[in-house]
Amino acid sequence: MRLVLDEDKTVGAVARELDLTPSALGLWGRQAQAERTKGRSGLMREEREELARLRKENRELRMERDILKKASALFAKYQQ
Repeated sequence: MRLVLDEDKTVGAVARELDLTPSALGLWGRQAQAERTKGRSGLMREEREELARLRKENRELRMERDILKKASALFAKYQQ
């Protein structure tokens, strides 16, 4: 990424030089830029990890909520 960020080479040119895909190099570039700018241009690694963790926790909480809704509806049905 130093070649792209410091030497003003294009992602495509560096990808060809290093035999990488431009999409992979572009992703690494966005991550490196976020790290260099302390997240001002995107999320830093720690923020991405926290976001992934919070999204997983959110999915689990929604699933638990839905199970409880179904269980309470079933319980109410049998109480009548």
